[in-house]
Amino acid sequence: MTLEADAAPVSLWTMLRQWGRLGCIGFGGPPSHIRLLRQLVVERRGWMDAREFEDAVAVCNLLPGPASTQLTIFCAWRVRGRLGAVVGGAAFIVPGLIVILALSVLFVSSSPPLAVLGAGAGAGGAVPAVAVAAGSSLVAPSWRNRGATWRWLLYLVAGLASAATVGEWLVLVLLGCGATELAIRSAHGDFPKSSGQDAPAAADKLRGLAAAPLALTWLAGGAVLASVAWEAFKVGGLSFGGGFVIIPLMQTDAVSHYHWMTGAEFLNAVALGQITPGPVVQTVAVVGYAAAGIAGGLLASAVAFAPSFAFVLLGGRHFDRIRGDQRARAFLNGAGPAAIGAIFGSAITLTKTLSHPWQFLVLAGALVLLFPLRRGVVLTLLGAAAVGVAIALAAGTVSP
Repeated sequence: MTLEADAAPVSLWTMLRQWGRLGCIGFGGPPSHIRLLRQLVVERRGWMDAREFEDAVAVCNLLPGPASTQLTIFCAWRVRGRLGAVVGGAAFIVPGLIVILALSVLFVSSSPPLAVLGAGAGAGGAVPAVAVAAGSSLVAPSWRNRGATWRWLLYLVAGLASAATVGEWLVLVLLGCGATELAIRSAHGDFPKSSGQDAPAAADKLRGLAAAPLALTWLAGGAVLASVAWEAFKVGGLSFGGGFVIIPLMQTDAVSHYHWMTGAEFLNAVALGQITPGPVVQTVAVVGYAAAGIAGGLLASAVAFAPSFAFVLLGGRHFDRIRGDQRARAFLNGAGPAAIGAIFGSAITLTKTLSHPWQFLVLAGALVLLFPLRRGVVLTLLGAAAVGVAIALAAGTVSP
């Protein structure tokens, strides 16, 4: 099949305009992003065929970090090469970043208006329900692709327990579950031998990318910015399973360890990441803002998305090989269920953060909207925020 992208080069202005549009209208998280991308690059423009697009979706799900953002960058790379990947990826990320930093000024301030407090408390009450919905949506696909059932359940429980109790160690648990499944499958002789001759160079490049943000931020701003950079790198480069996997990790660090924000402010951060367009991982920008202002928010976003750009720019031409890599799939068969368990575990930690009795009623209502009534996440959070505003204005406080 001859693609339009091969017949005539696509201008960078077109990339900026089309991927920027996705960044402005991409509400609803990864399912919405994938649908909009497919409409653009497969159905409307014919820049990729359907099989190639589905393969790219599968590969991005095998990688750590925000899968829909990586898919967006890969599609831009496929259409216009490395420069297109940078332009398209940035155009997708920046609109949501601008919106979420502007909202951070309101929601993470020393004395926000009463209506803002009410909106934050209302949306925060619905956030645990959104976490449950996010985890539930991943169970069926992971179950279909499981190895041994008892190991799948064990990894799920490990992720749930670690997220609910020792969130700061969650990344190690995810990596440990993936490594365990990989070791078991290797011991059974499930994999063919391979030379792995490309691995050292790629690994060296990725190690350099991981170290660079920490070194630069330490020189520029000291320990706080270095801590923000490390937190953001864990979010963007070491987490599997989508945006909610990183919630327990960020909550423990931002609220309990570094004390950058309160539990209520963290709930606001999660809600803002869900209702703004573009990647839901933008929650990390709110955490960065709470730690070090606008500079912290910009740094957190840049570092969190850097691994996604690196995976595509350094490895985009190998995506077809990764798609069939049995070792990558085995690792995900361990890390994937653990990540789903971590998402459910995040619902427990987020529920513990609720401090007003009426928020538990909002939580119950959100569960009804998301499950029996099957309403969307954005609509549910906006409705919960409206309830919070009404209660705050009617009672003159968020604690009636």
